[in-house]
Amino acid sequence: MNKYTANLINYERFLLMKKSAILINTGRGGIENESDLARVLDEDLIAGAGIDVFEEEPIDSKNPLLKVKNKEKLVLTPHIAWASIEARTLLMERVIHNIQVFLNLKK
Repeated sequence: MNKYTANLINYERFLLMKKSAILINTGRGGIENESDLARVLDEDLIAGAGIDVFEEEPIDSKNPLLKVKNKEKLVLTPHIAWASIEARTLLMERVIHNIQVFLNLKK
């Protein structure tokens, strides 16, 4: 997040979304205004959200997303949600492959 992306998606921008919209943020915390997101979920203005990055990590117990009334509309995960056994295995296979390719180029 930087000065151009902080709170980029705020209440006014949420109002531009269709009621069926689902916000997914797995990139950078703070891009969506967390208070505004909690508000639009509680007001049924969007269908839902899935967030695994937060403005403050680890997520603070006072974060408004933890107090959303319509909890069924919100999925919160720690930023390690990608770390399944399958993902880690694939990652290590690719790292090994890249090292082998690099070493073959050095010969």
